[in-house]
Amino acid sequence: MPVQYRDYRHIAIGDYQAVVVGSGFAGSVVARQLAEQGGMRVLIIEKRPHIGGNMYDEVDEAGILVHRYGPHIFHTNNREVFEYLLRFSEFIPYQHRVLANWYGTYLPVPFNKTSLEIAFGMKRALTLNDKLVDAFGEGRKVTINELRSQNDSELSEIADFVYRNVFLYYTQKQWGLTPDEVDPSVTARVPVSISRDDRYFQDAYQGMPKDGYTALFENLLDHENIDVCLNIEAESVFDLEFESMAEDAKISSIKLHDMPFEGPLVYTGPLDELFLSRFGRLPYRSLDFVYETFDAERVLPCGTVNYTVTEDFTRITEFKHMTGQKCANTTIMKEYPREYNDPKTQIPYYAIINDENNAHYERYRALTSHLPNFYPIGRLAEYRYYNMDTIIELALATARAILDRQ
Repeated sequence: MPVQYRDYRHIAIGDYQAVVVGSGFAGSVVARQLAEQGGMRVLIIEKRPHIGGNMYDEVDEAGILVHRYGPHIFHTNNREVFEYLLRFSEFIPYQHRVLANWYGTYLPVPFNKTSLEIAFGMKRALTLNDKLVDAFGEGRKVTINELRSQNDSELSEIADFVYRNVFLYYTQKQWGLTPDEVDPSVTARVPVSISRDDRYFQDAYQGMPKDGYTALFENLLDHENIDVCLNIEAESVFDLEFESMAEDAKISSIKLHDMPFEGPLVYTGPLDELFLSRFGRLPYRSLDFVYETFDAERVLPCGTVNYTVTEDFTRITEFKHMTGQKCANTTIMKEYPREYNDPKTQIPYYAIINDENNAHYERYRALTSHLPNFYPIGRLAEYRYYNMDTIIELALATARAILDRQ
């Protein structure tokens, strides 16, 4: 049976034992587990006109399968997570590779031994490589901050090159900050690799859903106990009741269709938006995407090229490298980072993590602390960065916790 879509105006909220806000991996996996393992009727409320969250893909006018919210490559070391997804989609093999366009020359990213040779020449690279191996060990991955902290002139030479030509401008474009101002957990995601492994990810399980992510989500939500309402913002249908009129008063209950809902409420959206930004909006970075189609089989040497020293955009993605699609033309996508200003016209992609913003988030989180049936989960609801596999792992754990309490 296909996904069961419903008109929110006509549902009877009393028919459902659980409500999930958002149909990305966090919400969809929890919904499936509650419906399948717990036999619960689950209502999904989704603000967009489609399921799948940021993983949504579709065929464009040129016949190319494109990711509408940036490229998504599945990778994990968690066998349970990978086998869970295999229930809903076959996967085709794909090893993601990224190149940096360094003034017209391509450098592998993460910066590795091959990058070292291209940047410094073979002879000089031999000496610098020996220094890296002596300092950190063969095969290690070293963060740019760790490399910059070494008290050695030749290691500093490598660090300065990588910082200036791979990190500095790219990070300024992506975050509107210098690398020094960005949380170390962010810069650590793109290390310097002391090896020739040019894969962007080294996880044991990597690949792409054979028929695309949207088809995977359609299978994931294809269950008789799951109903989906599209184009519905939670803040427009949740009636929040507070313990008092104080600004920091905690939620005592949430009503839907004028009825207090006492079953599990799984929330995957921005927590500040649920409270109409009463303490001010949480800072995020947003993205604009520009698509171009060419009458050529391929125009890039790999799936993604990062522009680390030139251009206003951060990267170009060519989807056919990832999907394995065979046709005479191709579509690419350029990404332009933007400041997040308007929830009505922009999408919050990346939380700007620092102590001040974390404290800002915790003020919102405290409003829900006395509500035992409220479960915030995911990048937006928890104001942090997660890879897809971690989200799925957390969703499975959240569903188990909910079912254990029933």
